[in-house]
Amino acid sequence: MVNVIGLGYIGLPTALMMAAHGVEIVGTDYNSELVATLKSGKTTFKEDGLDELFAQALNRGIEFSTEYQKTDTYIVSVPTPYDSFSKKIDACYVISAVKSVMKVCAKGAVVVIESTVSPGTIDKFVRPVIEENGFEIGKDIHLVHAPERIIPGNMIYELLHNNRTIGADDVSVGEKVKGLYASFCQGEIVVTDIRTAEMTKVVENTFRAVNIAFANELAKICRHDDMDVYEIIRICNMHPRVNILQPGPGVGGHCISVDPWFLVGDYPSLTKVIGESMAVNDSMPDYVLNRIHEIMQMNGITDVKKVGLYGLTYKENVDDCRESPTLQLLESQKRHLAEPLKVYDPFISEDMVENQYHNFDSFLSDVELVVILVGHNEIKENLDKLKGKIVLDTRKVFKAPAENVYYL
Repeated sequence: MVNVIGLGYIGLPTALMMAAHGVEIVGTDYNSELVATLKSGKTTFKEDGLDELFAQALNRGIEFSTEYQKTDTYIVSVPTPYDSFSKKIDACYVISAVKSVMKVCAKGAVVVIESTVSPGTIDKFVRPVIEENGFEIGKDIHLVHAPERIIPGNMIYELLHNNRTIGADDVSVGEKVKGLYASFCQGEIVVTDIRTAEMTKVVENTFRAVNIAFANELAKICRHDDMDVYEIIRICNMHPRVNILQPGPGVGGHCISVDPWFLVGDYPSLTKVIGESMAVNDSMPDYVLNRIHEIMQMNGITDVKKVGLYGLTYKENVDDCRESPTLQLLESQKRHLAEPLKVYDPFISEDMVENQYHNFDSFLSDVELVVILVGHNEIKENLDKLKGKIVLDTRKVFKAPAENVYYL
């Protein structure tokens, strides 16, 4: 039996996927309401294919509990935030989970850390917890790091098809865990050491963050001299060795906006490019605010009540708002003591912010300037409803030039 610890955006799909492919699974989370929801037969967030996978897992006997189980394998998939001042990882949730595992686990158990961590985190924080509880690593407890590689909006497909990395002290233990993931993973699974596995996951997301920062800086340069950044990127990407990502209003989610800071926090004198790239990405919500102000002036709009933000989530077609650029923008606006802008997102049913709408048509009827911050399918399929509006399109939803449409 495998006890999956943490049933959030990563732990729950992992638990369901393993259960659906014949692995005996108990999912554990400290959140009793979340566990009760799962026990009632309902999922806790929206994701294409998740409900169908949930049904398959239930048929295979998956169980949910707030209690840690005594078993021979644990997969720890809890959040890993970072300290906003030092930029170093805050491993408190991982430490707490491992401490709880130590209270119930059998000798010889394998503890798999699936949470994304900075290089050296397992050495600094996890090993001491195990040793302090009287276990000998490599004999009583076997440590493994198997970082997740999935993205909200495409989780189920990527769980099945993405390559994976397994880091282990003992190659034979790594191969055993590889077999566990191979129960469903159709991609290549590489077994290496723990420190390498830690580093590769963080480097993957850092590469993307730096690429996005380059695109965002290009957008600012092109805006300065009235050039089309999207056309420039399109032509550059025709080169076989160039792949520039698209600029946007900021970077959100719990990977690209967080993981690179782990390197900056641990290696401050060695991460000049990474640190500056993160600063560029973090500057984008303020840049969008300035663009809103410019466009208001250009079009004679004097009342911020006539400005509406489309999109609260950090990316299209998901209900995940972690590190959302829209929330960052609203926080920046609040610091400037400005009146909150109107906001609408079809994926967010509960009230998260002031002046939040829950009907697209009502939202549009009350604003003159629409700022597209997330490219949900809804907006892409209803561009005709924006006729007569002034639009700031930060996601290049409008593929062709249109009247009264502005870009970054």
